[in-house]
Amino acid sequence: MSLDVTTFGAIEQDLILAEDDLFIVARDKFPVSPGHTLVIVRRVVSRFLDLTAEEKTRLLRWIDWSVAHLQNTLNPRPDGFNIGLNDGPAAGQTIAQLHVHIIPRYRGDIPDPRGGVRHVIPQKAKYWSDDMTADLHDPVHLREDRVSLRQDGQHDHVIRS
Repeated sequence: MSLDVTTFGAIEQDLILAEDDLFIVARDKFPVSPGHTLVIVRRVVSRFLDLTAEEKTRLLRWIDWSVAHLQNTLNPRPDGFNIGLNDGPAAGQTIAQLHVHIIPRYRGDIPDPRGGVRHVIPQKAKYWSDDMTADLHDPVHLREDRVSLRQDGQHDHVIRS
């Protein structure tokens, strides 16, 4: 048995983790990592700005629920998450029904995870310099420094003072 969410298509019942009148939370049919989950709007709407205020509020609740659920049920427990949506064809959206990806991440799942979702445009993914690498992994150092951003039209640059 499956559930049809119009544009999204049939979702197998055994993939559904939770649902309400506005959203379905389901495991991705083509997971990037174990536990890859989707929060899918029931109403036929493809863009984030087309959601109602109530849908936006509920979407955040379901994202929160999904992260907590995955933290409590996956073994090993995820070390982090990529949470995002492809909003429109130019952003890589291939199914014209709004859905948010929640992708569990693990230390060592790729050699260098820095930049995360910035890798959708590979030439702009690396925004750090090698000499600031240690600082990126030292939260105490970052708290003591004053940081500001400067834009040069292509990149944001971290300026330490």
